[in-house]
Order: sequence, then C-alpha cells, then structure tokens
Amino acid sequence: MADRRGLFITIEGPEGAGKTTQARLLAAHLQRRDPTVLHTREPGGTRIGERIRQILLDADHREMARVTEMLLFAAARAQFVAQVVRPALEAGRLVLSERYVDASLAYQGQGRGLGMETVGRVNEVATGGLRPDLTILLDIDPAVGVRRARATPGKEGQVGRGDRMEQEDLDFHRRVREGFLALAREDPERIVVIDGHGDPPDVHARIARVVERFLQERGWPPSS
Repeated sequence: MADRRGLFITIEGPEGAGKTTQARLLAAHLQRRDPTVLHTREPGGTRIGERIRQILLDADHREMARVTEMLLFAAARAQFVAQVVRPALEAGRLVLSERYVDASLAYQGQGRGLGMETVGRVNEVATGGLRPDLTILLDIDPAVGVRRARATPGKEGQVGRGDRMEQEDLDFHRRVREGFLALAREDPERIVVIDGHGDPPDVHARIARVVERFLQERGWPPSS
C-alpha cells in the first residue's frame, strides 16, 4: 500500500448505538478545525455503494444467503475504498466513516456464523488491506439498541419494524455485539470502546476527548 498523509477514523457499533448521531457531531467538531474533513458512510458513500445498500437493507430480501450478504458488503466497500477513501487519504485529508470492515467481521463473521477469518480474507481483497487508524466502538445493550433503531424515523426500514438487519432476532444482535467486543479486545490500540447508553452530548464529549488525544499524538492537522 502506498504511503499516505491522511488519517482514517471509523465509528462502529451494534444497531441503535448512535453511530450516525455521533459521527455527525464529531464531523462538525473536526470540521471547525479543518473544513476538508470528509464525513462519509458505508455501505454507501458512492453511487454504486448506495445502490448496494438499498439491496442489503430492504426488508423484502429475506431470502438473501449469508455469503451473498457478505459479498455485497465487500463489493460496496471495494468501491468505497477505491473511489472515496484512498483518494482522500492520498490528498492528506481526514476521513471519518460510519462503519467499515469491523462491521462485516461482527455481523457476517460472528452474527451470521461465517467466521471472522473468512470474512477477513474477503475484505482484505476488497480493501487492499486498508485499515483505520482509529476506531470508536459505541457499545450498547442489544435489546436497547434494537428498540431504538426500529423506532428511528428517516431510515431505510419502516418505523416500528426497522430494516432487514434490524428485524433480525435478539440472539443475532447479541452475537454481533460479542463480535465487536472481541475485536476490541484483540486490537485495543486501535479500537476504543465508548458506552453508547448516555445522552448524545455526553457520549460526544467522551468521543471528542479520545479523538483529540489521538490527533495530538499524530500531529494533526499538520502545519502548512
């Protein structure tokens, strides 16, 4: 992989953990210092990725096979890395993404039972080995998170029922959470766990402290 000057931060977590809210708050916080900070998401972030997102989250697609799901996420991610993330990093920008490879490891590797090693190999190809520099993992009790997610308007699923992933049973969401926490235990230098149960401003304050400390260590933003 070519050397890069930018930084790549991701926000992860189970359903209803507050990823979108916290990503927006963090993006606004960072953009006050550097307006070139790129806030994006996946699956999505590109025209192709958004089309794949619609397929993945459509509640009518209940027949989707586990391997199909894994490969669709990886396909959207490959486009996302090639079209959005690498060019921004090569231009020296900070990229903040809602979700990345850790989500597939937790959801398809642990939640669907495909195995983290298998999912990891597929995503190594999809991303060319590109890893985040820092990951904020918002942790939440699955029962609380799923209830929140299903009740949130403005998302892909019907309010009260949720999208295809949110409609999975509680055991699935418990396995996903276990997958995320296992990843955090394996890579504590990169993944910082933040309790997502609190009020959004309080959660944001904790995230901001972690990110500011990380950026200070990395000397960002660089002096011109």
